[in-house]
Amino acid sequence: MLDHVFTDAIGALRDAFEGALLERQAFEERFQMDMLLGDMRWETSYGLPGEGLPPRVQADITLSWPTWSQTSYRLWYIDEPFDEPPRIDIEIVLRVQRLASSPDPAMLLSVLPTESPPIASEPLHRSGPTIETVYPPDLKEPEYAIEVSYDGSYEFDEATLEDGRILDDHFSSMGGWISSTLVRVGDLTWDFLPPLDGGE
Repeated sequence: MLDHVFTDAIGALRDAFEGALLERQAFEERFQMDMLLGDMRWETSYGLPGEGLPPRVQADITLSWPTWSQTSYRLWYIDEPFDEPPRIDIEIVLRVQRLASSPDPAMLLSVLPTESPPIASEPLHRSGPTIETVYPPDLKEPEYAIEVSYDGSYEFDEATLEDGRILDDHFSSMGGWISSTLVRVGDLTWDFLPPLDGGE
């Protein structure tokens, strides 16, 4: 396994979600690298157990490791001074899908806080909602979705770079927060279409 602080963060977040009994959507997971710029990006999705495919309520998570963070990390690794500590950019999108009618954004925002619990010292900040409409080829019975994202970053200090267990502690609260938030969102009165596979 690659020994890198970015993969350590991925592992810490996975442990937090699985510890909260969330169900990973394996086919939605991707690890990408920009061959020209050097940026790395990890994307995955988690839902509540028993939701079927696709889950009606899910969290889409993206961690991004920009090139300048790699430069800072390399300088730290070889004991050279660096101007800015490495940072991971984080986006968590809470999504409700397979809706039979256009949703009310105010209903969703009523159960979502403006900020996540802090990751170390900084929380993620909530954006405004986005509503999506998908039409079938015959333009009848469209399917709707609504999502809200939380964005922010996690900055590494010297202690966290030296001890990955601190990273585990910092990310541990995210699993429980996402799990409880998905339950609150799923408990709202939504007009869902029948599941495509395996759900109730």
